[in-house]
Amino acid sequence: MMTTEPASLESLHVLHQSDDYIVVDKHWDIRIDSKMWYEKHTVQAQLRHRFPQLADPSTYYGFRFCHQLDFSTSGALCVALNKAAAGRAYCCFKDRTVTKAYLALLRGWVEEETQTLDFSIGKNSSEGKTHMMCIEGTEGCENPKPCQTELTVLEFGLYDGDPVTKVLLQPLTGRTHQLRVHCSAIGHPIVGDFTYSSGADDTPYRMMLHAHLLHIPLEPQPLLVCAGDPFLPVVDPKWLPQRSLRTLKATVDALMEQRGQEERKLKEEERERERRKQERKKGRREQRTEEESEEQRRQCQEWLSEWAGD
Repeated sequence: MMTTEPASLESLHVLHQSDDYIVVDKHWDIRIDSKMWYEKHTVQAQLRHRFPQLADPSTYYGFRFCHQLDFSTSGALCVALNKAAAGRAYCCFKDRTVTKAYLALLRGWVEEETQTLDFSIGKNSSEGKTHMMCIEGTEGCENPKPCQTELTVLEFGLYDGDPVTKVLLQPLTGRTHQLRVHCSAIGHPIVGDFTYSSGADDTPYRMMLHAHLLHIPLEPQPLLVCAGDPFLPVVDPKWLPQRSLRTLKATVDALMEQRGQEERKLKEEERERERRKQERKKGRREQRTEEESEEQRRQCQEWLSEWAGD
């Protein structure tokens, strides 16, 4: 349920449930888990409340979260219900075969409709900013690592009278605060991002960043979940779309088609590597057999020569 109301213990929205995984639509402004006694509303607490029988006592929080979402970010969040399932999902994230796409409202009108944001990101060691990340070249930037984000413009409009752009963001890497830092770096911070607006953007009821799409290529059955679109006038009347460039569905379909082609290509390459590997093995076996046959012929010839001499 899309809402502008704060999270509660009962407001857990389940998008997918199986024997191995639950995918929830995480509420905005709620932590995934917390060791702090005063943090009453967390996704972990919501899961315990809704599914007490599924909590695993061998884990600290009772549930294994396959990935992270920021406190302020809403959307698709995958939870593994056993150790084996967590391991399978972890391998997909580690191998970077997971596809994620986020919806966001950005301040201003983004002129370049499709672009790759390519800024290395590191920790900000400046006084008062150690909770933040920053792009390479920023004063106090420590250990920057390469990061890429694909940005696609969906709509132009107004939020509370100010120009904003609705975009789909696809992180190609997984650095902390990557989408927020990248959008800020091109001069279009996310609407309601208090942290990366230096505390200036505090009027909206939430930060406008939502994990819309999650695709984990598990075997034999991939996990594909969409978490809806919370940035609609029926949910938040302050958002007023004015000009649409492309629909969300068409953009996501194109993204998944491209990803499917990439996966098919990778599988074909893997099959070709395996075929060549087997051919090399077969060649080595045949070579050994030929060498062994030659040695046997030589020994036989020696024996016949000795026999004839006798």
